Amino acid sequence: MNWIVFFDIDGTLTRGVTSGAYLARLLGHERTMKEAEEAYARGELDNNEVCRIDAAGYAGRTTAELFGMLEGMPLVDGVAQAVEAIHTAGGEAHIASLAWDVVGAYLCERYGFDGFVGSKLEMKDGVYTGEVSCALEAGDKCAYARELCVTLGIDLAECVAIGDSRSDIQLFELVGTSIAFNATEEARRVATHVYCGADIADALALAR
Repeated sequence: MNWIVFFDIDGTLTRGVTSGAYLARLLGHERTMKEAEEAYARGELDNNEVCRIDAAGYAGRTTAELFGMLEGMPLVDGVAQAVEAIHTAGGEAHIASLAWDVVGAYLCERYGFDGFVGSKLEMKDGVYTGEVSCALEAGDKCAYARELCVTLGIDLAECVAIGDSRSDIQLFELVGTSIAFNATEEARRVATHVYCGADIADALALAR
């Protein structure tokens, strides 16, 4: 293995909705979550505050319940093909996201991603409490990438990051190749490649 590809979730793997907004609709706090995400996009809230607002809606739920809900979450085209292409080329596909880690765990189970990092909901006796265990910020994606590369003996310069927004910029600057996928202007300015389209496997092809 000589490379790792890091994928963001919200706005990158998801299509037309964030994982948080999608789950919030099913859990009954969609309006509150939408307002929080819009404030985050404007820079008025950090991810810790958004997580705290969102977490309350998960109280009493289980991982199995959330996995069931995530079955219907809209995703971009080519996710399975992208993961397969990475594995065929001798690499690993990892999720580096600020979204809840239960979403990363679900995507790993469904598509074969090799690992994930994300914000954590507090859990007690197998049930979510409605509190936050750990809320990540953009720099935590970089910490995950650095630690993984050290563990696997891979140069960060050989790695790829695919994302769409300001939370991906630090990781874009850390790795050798970055792909802004249907991204904001600020993310496009930093990325080594820009791709607009429906298929993430096509975007990944820019990296090789």
